[in-house]
Amino acid sequence: MSSLFPALTGDPGEQVALRFGDRVLTYAELAAAAGAVGERVRGPGRVAVWATPALETAVGVVGVLLAGAAAVPLNPKSGEKELRHILTDSAPALVLAAPGDELPAALAGLERVDVDVRGAGPLPDDRGRDEGDPALIVYTSGTTGPPKGAVLPRRAIASTLDALADAWQWTGDDVLVHGLPLFHVHGLVLGVLGPLRRGGSVRHLGRFSTEGVARELGGGATMLFGVPTMYHRIAETLPGDPELAKALAGARLLVSGSAALPVHDHERIAAATGRRVIERYGMTETLMNTSVRADGEARAGTVGVPLPGVELRLVEEDGTVITSYDGESVGEIQVRGPNLFTEYLNRPDATAAAFTGDGWFRTGDMAVRDGDGYVRIVGRKATDLIKSGGYKIGAGEIENALLEHPGVREAAVTGEPDADLGERVVAWIVPADPASPPSAGELADHVAARLAPHKRPRTVRYLEALPRNDMGKIMKRALPHD
Repeated sequence: MSSLFPALTGDPGEQVALRFGDRVLTYAELAAAAGAVGERVRGPGRVAVWATPALETAVGVVGVLLAGAAAVPLNPKSGEKELRHILTDSAPALVLAAPGDELPAALAGLERVDVDVRGAGPLPDDRGRDEGDPALIVYTSGTTGPPKGAVLPRRAIASTLDALADAWQWTGDDVLVHGLPLFHVHGLVLGVLGPLRRGGSVRHLGRFSTEGVARELGGGATMLFGVPTMYHRIAETLPGDPELAKALAGARLLVSGSAALPVHDHERIAAATGRRVIERYGMTETLMNTSVRADGEARAGTVGVPLPGVELRLVEEDGTVITSYDGESVGEIQVRGPNLFTEYLNRPDATAAAFTGDGWFRTGDMAVRDGDGYVRIVGRKATDLIKSGGYKIGAGEIENALLEHPGVREAAVTGEPDADLGERVVAWIVPADPASPPSAGELADHVAARLAPHKRPRTVRYLEALPRNDMGKIMKRALPHD
C-alpha cells in the first residue's frame, strides 16, 4: 500500500501543513515531530490520544499512523465511567497528550508520553503496511449500552479521502478552515488527515467563531467544514456582517456534515453570499458514503450521490431492495465498499448484527432517492421514522418545514404511540419569541400546507432549548417525554 501521507514520506518541504492559532508546522517540521512520536510508539498496537483541539493531537495521530499502530482518540469531555470502559476495551499501550494537559484519574495507570511539536525523529515509512491494518479505533455512542469501538483500517481512510478528493476537486492547493473537535471522524479524518493526504493545509480555529471563519476565509483559506449548528450561527450573523458574507462568497467549497442542515439555513446563506453549502453523508463505521459533488447541483436537503467505490441501496423493512427511485419510497440505507470499518472491537455479536450475509452494512438511516440518484435522508430508523395512519413519515422533512416558520428557532420531531393512528407526529419547538410562541394549530396548518395533511404535528411541546451533543446533533432520546 502507498503511504497515507505522500507529502510527508516523500520530500516534505516548507509549505504550511498545520496551523492552530499562531502555532504553525510546515510539512518538514511535521515529519520531524511525527518521527519523534513514531520512535516512542514503535510498531503495531494501540495508542490512546488525548484529543484536544490542538497541534499536539494532529502530530500525535499522524505519528501513530505512520508507525503502524492504531490511534484511539479520547474525547476530553468524556466522563470517568466512559473513559474507563474505552481504556479497558481498547487496552492502549500508552497515552499521548500535550505537555501541561491535566489528564483525569481514569488514565492514571497508563504510561503518558507528551507530544513535542518541535521534536525530531526519523519518519517511519508506512508504505509497506497492509491496507487492512487498523488505523483508528473510534468509539461511537450507542443508544443502549457502552460505546463500541469501530476499527477503521488504513484502506478506509485512504479510500474515503481519495473519493472526496474526486467529488470535491480537492487538491494540495486547498487551505481548509474548521473548528471541529478532533475525536470524531469529521474533524480528525476529514478535517486533519484529509488536507495532509492531499498535501494541502489546515487552519484550525481552536474554537468555532464566525469572526474566525471570516478572518481565515478572507485570508486565503479555500474550504470550510462545519456542522449545522455552526452554519446556523453563520446564517444568523450574515445579515449584519458584510465581511463574513464577502469571505464566504470567496470560498471554493462550503461543506456541512454530521447532521442534516435545515433547508432554511441553506437558503439564508445562499441569499446572502451567492454560495451554496454542500452536504455529505457518513458515519463512524463507514466514513463517507455520499456527497454533493463540487461540479454537481447543490440541492438543499440532499446529501448527493454515492462516492466513487461506494455501493448504496435502500431496503424495505422486510428486506426487499427498492429498485425504483421515485423520491418518495422510504428505505434503510445499506452500503458496501472499501470505506467500511472491519469490526466493533471485542464485539463479534454486534459486528455480525451490523452486516447482512453478503457484506452490506446496515446504517439504520432512512432515506429516499430521486431518479437521478440524489439521496435525501429522512431520519434514523430508531427515532425518526414515524408510522402514522398507514403512512411512513420521516421526521427530517417536517423539521425543515417547521424551521421555515418565522416563529420557530429550533425544531425536533418524534413519534409517540396513538390509539387511532399507531403513532402521532409530535413537534418540539424552541420559539423565536418565548413570550409569543406560534400556536399548535398554526404550526400544524403551516406543515400541512407545505408537505401533506398527514404529516402535520398532532402535538406541539415548547422548550427553552433542544438537547444536543458536542457535534450539534439533537439528542431525541433526551427529550422530556411524559
